[in-house]
Formats: sequence, structure tokens, C-alpha cells
Amino acid sequence: MNFQTPLMQTLNIRTPILQGGMAWVSTASLVAAVSNAGGLGIIASGNLPADVIEAEIIKTRALTDKPFGINVVIMSPHADEVVEMVCRQQVPVVTTGAGNPGKYMDQFKAYGAIVMPVVPSVALARRVERTGADAIIVEGTEAGGHIGELSTMALVPQVVDAVDVPVVAAGGIADGRGVLAALALGAQAVQVGTRFICSEECETHEAYKKMIVNAGDRDAIVTGRSTGHPVRVLKNRFTRQLLQMEKDGVAVEEFEKAGIGKMRQAAQDGDIDNGSVAAGQIAGLIHDIKPCQAIIDQLMQEARDQLTLLNQLRGEK
Repeated sequence: MNFQTPLMQTLNIRTPILQGGMAWVSTASLVAAVSNAGGLGIIASGNLPADVIEAEIIKTRALTDKPFGINVVIMSPHADEVVEMVCRQQVPVVTTGAGNPGKYMDQFKAYGAIVMPVVPSVALARRVERTGADAIIVEGTEAGGHIGELSTMALVPQVVDAVDVPVVAAGGIADGRGVLAALALGAQAVQVGTRFICSEECETHEAYKKMIVNAGDRDAIVTGRSTGHPVRVLKNRFTRQLLQMEKDGVAVEEFEKAGIGKMRQAAQDGDIDNGSVAAGQIAGLIHDIKPCQAIIDQLMQEARDQLTLLNQLRGEK
């Protein structure tokens, strides 16, 4: 069977799979590959200036004629310029993070963008729905990078019950069982991040990918809880330094300064000892690196197989 949801029709995608917008990871090569494979690739803007991101949009359009999106970080110092550029380029789908996109909603709507904010709570989900969000990406604490406190399993159904727009489940999804579970919770699609880092088309350094492939179930930890800005990353020399800084009670400013440039150091330079290797708790389920098409095909086949098994179990009762 083929899964079909109203949101898939809205986004004009063949599978209910969105690729997370991951800083220093989600570049044109990965984004286009996911879109060509039937999902929705999403460019990461991070804190980059508008001209750098615009170049990725142009590259993506040269690699695919399928829909794709861009993730806009509301707290970025370049947010105003990035939004202006995104509107000029008329990127069809916009996801937002690190804040409420309300101040930019009229600009996005003016050219017909589908806007999907990423939220970590019911309260923020309700707020962005009021500002005009077309759908909401609900991200649980299992995700890599900046996280909230609530788990995907607990948060997704609460948001589904609280809003009238479609919900996308994110955080802790790397196989077909996770896809089916998210749909069972009421989501109309899933957003996958860490699994797509370990794809052939992802331009992230091979050392970063191999660290995820070799990760165990307890290797994805959280730093920065004491600062109010927790981040989930894989354990390494740098995380040990950060955890010691928190234990010593260093000032928030000093702690945050220590993290500047560390994601790029890991993802681009391959320094997986001293850089920040963002990855979700699901890293322990990832054991190989393969093309995006194979990843999406496997996700959907596993979901179908699991649904068949459940139907068989239901028939036996």
C-alpha cells in the first residue's frame, strides 16, 4: 500500500518524508536528492548570510525540478535579509526554528509559501497556528541539535489534539517503524534528520557520518541544559569539556562562546573530537551510508511491512 495524507498533496510529494534542515549539513546536494526521491528536501540557513543561502537555492534548482524547502532561523542575526531573499526566490516551502515567525508571515504568504514552524511545545504550536502556519513540525527531545524537553511520543498527539492544521512528527525517527508510529499518533508526515546525514549525497565529512554509524544507544547526550539552550550531540572530547564547564558553573556567555564554530568544525572539517557532532538519540539504529533514494524506499517498505504485521496480529484476535 501507498501512504497518502492531505499534507503530502499540499506539498506535492510522493512520500510523507521531510528532511530536516540541519546547519552545515543540509546543502543542495542532499536537499535535491531527497526531493528527487519523493520526499521534501530542506535547505538549512543556520546563521549564514543571505547570499550564501541564495547560492544553495540556485544549486538546488539546478539539481531538481521537485518541490523543496528552506529552514529559516528566526534568531539569526541575518534573519531579515534571509527572509527577503527567500521571498524574492519564492522558495515553495518555509520551515522556521528558534522563535515565532509571526513577524514574517505576511511576507511569506504574499508569494504563496507553505509555512511550517518547528515547535517543542503545545503552547508554541497554538501560537504559530494563530499567526497563519499551514502545518506544524513537532520536534521531540530525541532530535539532534537544539532541543526541547518533551518526547516525540508524548508531544505529537497533544499537539494534534490542540491544533487544526496538519502536524509533522520529528525527533527519533530513522526507520519505518518510527514512520508508522508517527502516523498512528496523528502526524501526516515525519521529518528525518540524522538518518539523512548518513546518505551518500550528504556533503558532511565522512568522519562525522562514520561516528554516527558507530554510535550506540547512549552516545547521544545533551549539553547546555544549565544555560537554557540544550543541544543533543554525540559524546566526544568537546562534550566532556562542556559538561565540566557546566559542573564548574561557568558564566553562560563563556559557555556559549566555547561552542562558536564547533558544528562547522565537525561537519565540514571532520574534527569529530573537538567539534560538535549533532545527532539524535536514534543514531544507534543507523548502521550504513547509502543513497537517499534507498533510505526513503527502506523507510516506506518497513512502514508497510510493519502495518501488514499489525493487521495480521489484529486478524488473529
